[in-house]
Amino acid sequence: MGLLALGGAAAAQQAPNRVLRMATSVDAATLDPHATNALFTFLVVHQVYEGLTWRGDDLKVQPGLATRWEQVEPTRWRFTLRDGVRFAGGEAFDADDVVFSIERALKPTSNYGIYVDTVAGAEARDRLTVDIVTRVPDPVIPDKMTRVMIMDRGWSEANRATVPQNFAQREETFTVRNSNGTGPYVIRAREADQRTVMVRNPNWWGWSANVARGNVTEYHHITLTSDATRIAALLSREVDLVHVVPLQDVARIQRDQRLRILEGQENRTVMVGMRQDLEELTGSDVRGRNPFKDQRVRQAMAHAMDIDGLRRTTLRGQGVPTGSMWTQFVNGWSEQTDRRTPYDPARARALLAEAGYPNGFTVPMDCPVGPYDDACQAVAAMLARVGIRAQLTIHPNAVFSQRLRRQEPMLYMLSWGVPTFDASYTMRAVMASRSVGGSATWNAGGYSNPAFDALLPRIDAEGDPEARRALIREAHAMHNADLGHIPLYHMMIPWAHRTGVTVTHRADNQVQVREIVVD
Repeated sequence: MGLLALGGAAAAQQAPNRVLRMATSVDAATLDPHATNALFTFLVVHQVYEGLTWRGDDLKVQPGLATRWEQVEPTRWRFTLRDGVRFAGGEAFDADDVVFSIERALKPTSNYGIYVDTVAGAEARDRLTVDIVTRVPDPVIPDKMTRVMIMDRGWSEANRATVPQNFAQREETFTVRNSNGTGPYVIRAREADQRTVMVRNPNWWGWSANVARGNVTEYHHITLTSDATRIAALLSREVDLVHVVPLQDVARIQRDQRLRILEGQENRTVMVGMRQDLEELTGSDVRGRNPFKDQRVRQAMAHAMDIDGLRRTTLRGQGVPTGSMWTQFVNGWSEQTDRRTPYDPARARALLAEAGYPNGFTVPMDCPVGPYDDACQAVAAMLARVGIRAQLTIHPNAVFSQRLRRQEPMLYMLSWGVPTFDASYTMRAVMASRSVGGSATWNAGGYSNPAFDALLPRIDAEGDPEARRALIREAHAMHNADLGHIPLYHMMIPWAHRTGVTVTHRADNQVQVREIVVD
């Protein structure tokens, strides 16, 4: 258990106690805010740490630790910082902490490089002014800064934590189990994979500034990996809110007058990735060659996917079939690149035979425990029907993430959200060659197309919004023609809560505890 004793926690308990107990399916893999760019980790970390900007429940970018920002030059953004802010440990926040945090996010072990991919550096102009200098014009820097959490330089140096945890190699550092942010909550107790208890930070600047409507004084973040256990806890009122509701339980919860279901499409896409860079697939019965290098095999896999059937049965209607690598919420989406390969198992089998695999082949397949593990099983069955025998292993989420970071899976499914709401995020992190994505890459399949990569700097440099979107469409179409990945569907993840809880369902699937009201 990791504990953080912080001044002011006792004072927070003197306020009327409003406890929120939320159950979710996966715990944060670490408390290091720059170690792994994963949804469930950020779900915990961003209650404690803050960025220069933040995304409100309306999903618009709002002032955070910065009160204002402007693009003073094509490659220079100037942020004016909030005065009087302190970290939970009592340290004063200033421009030096921002410079340190940007530099930390740029380190090789950081998995947040995608948010600083265009950044050349940060400069403190004075105590409350910071310039972020980019290599090319970057219009989405304010969006990216919603995810770069700010740490105190002195605290990090004192605890030998100036470099992010090497998450892929399971490194143990002070920041894995300890935190010190400027945010609305502080961690009082934590038992990994079970429960994290947070209490209101009485010195958070936002309470006096009235930027949050919430009244939660104590927050219990509870990990219940079993779907049945999670719903049983809601029905018995042991928890107040469930973050990931199993699709088969939605109708039952809707019939209970004590409970409420919140539904909506998430800004997250489930896709299939295939290892395309190896000469031979580890664990496959094919020797001396890699089936996934052959576009006909990838096309056969796309034809094998009965996504309408998946939506109707496995997903119980809670999914949006797609041919796009991102949702309609994202700048760069277009109808012309959101076209699926038609379901045609006979054509799939013919393509496999044409490629030299008339009897199919065997390949290991990786998926994580969580909201789409049932879909993984359904996809494995679809592939088997055309002759691709996917030997599925469903891993704990942290193990799956580490395997992806080490580029170990041969075939896998991945859900990918776009927190910047701009297509460049997915293009660099998932679709670009690994040499382009660097330490932030999630391109575990090794897809690479130099022509695609060459479009990225043109997209970065293009100042006209419509011309930029046209370049994004061109790159997206190129990737789709290659079948670099096979997008399947956009997720819909219902939440559920008891009556007496007021919470906004968000397309980014993030819960802002500071905005929640509990009766």
